[in-house]
Amino acid sequence: MEEIKKQGGKILHGGRVLSEMEGNYVSPTVVEIDSKAEIVKTELFVPILYVMKCNSFEEAVEINNSVPQGLSSAIFTKNMQNVFKWTGPNGSDCGLVNVNVSTSGAEIGGAFGGEKETGGGRESGGEAWRQ
Repeated sequence: MEEIKKQGGKILHGGRVLSEMEGNYVSPTVVEIDSKAEIVKTELFVPILYVMKCNSFEEAVEINNSVPQGLSSAIFTKNMQNVFKWTGPNGSDCGLVNVNVSTSGAEIGGAFGGEKETGGGRESGGEAWRQ
């Protein structure tokens, strides 16, 4: 949490380090931060949601694709054009691309797998054996 603050992050909700537990835990946290902050490119494995401002859909896709991880992504929109852009070849570069649902990691019955530093290829589901 201190590193997020050092990099300009503003805690909007949560932010409590759960020091009474063994290990490294934080309460669910929402942080407003600049998309260029280095910490947003680090996979933390904690319930932290970064909120970043952008000026266009294309800029949002660029921010999404600028990190070294690529397991799962999601967009929430009513605009069907954005749905097709997000799931198309110039949209999200993640292994699992979701629309109007959260990122769950693995979808039941579907092939599971990430891209970039979060793995490549597919396992589970029909797509795994096809690959």
